[in-house]
Amino acid sequence: MARKNHQQPLRVVHDHCAGIDIGSREHWVGVDPDRCDNPVRRFSTFTDDLLGLADWLESLEINVVAMEATGVYWIPLFEILDARGFDVYLVNSRATRQITGRKSDVLDCQWIWQLMSYGLLRGAFRPSDATCSMRSIVRQRANKVRDQAQALNRMQKALSQMNIQLANVISNIAGVTGMKILRAIIEGERDPRKLAAYRDRRIKADHETIERSLRGNWRQEHLHALAQEVACHDFLEGQIAECDQAI
Repeated sequence: MARKNHQQPLRVVHDHCAGIDIGSREHWVGVDPDRCDNPVRRFSTFTDDLLGLADWLESLEINVVAMEATGVYWIPLFEILDARGFDVYLVNSRATRQITGRKSDVLDCQWIWQLMSYGLLRGAFRPSDATCSMRSIVRQRANKVRDQAQALNRMQKALSQMNIQLANVISNIAGVTGMKILRAIIEGERDPRKLAAYRDRRIKADHETIERSLRGNWRQEHLHALAQEVACHDFLEGQIAECDQAI
């Protein structure tokens, strides 16, 4: 005797929804074919087109939108739709591919719409706008700190190429004493005794040791590199301060 199939038919959960296939240059949007004559539309990623996409969804009385969280390309559209009051679900592309039953001629946006309409997709957690804004600034600050460390390494390289061994006698060439000496070098001072006079009294190394470390081969190309990296270091210091103020 054949076993009866008790599988229940899928029930529509979101009847006013849309599915969006996110791309770097264009987005494909799919909606219920009963809502309009052209249920699949392509929009470029220019801001005017994203606004047009939102207008089109509003005209169809769509209130729920599912989109794949692809790279960073989803962010501009997400923010526009979220500001318009749409309930936006960010879904993992892996989840849309794991569900079976897709026909070969169905576009990605149509498949996302179908899955969303039956409530088969779950949105990823996205923090509040204030939290996202704060995280963005914190990440930007971290990037600037990393860039500044790279500039510091290049400063040290220029000094080493001139056999200026300042880093061997003070712990931090980007500290008060180190930067005073570097700025004096950039301004044209070459006398080791005068340069060592910038020593802060808290520096463990004595005046004579610092003076000896500042005798080197003053080649113009290395001085040029040093000047540029000090300027870069100072610029990034200002940007880090701006990030701190924004935080």
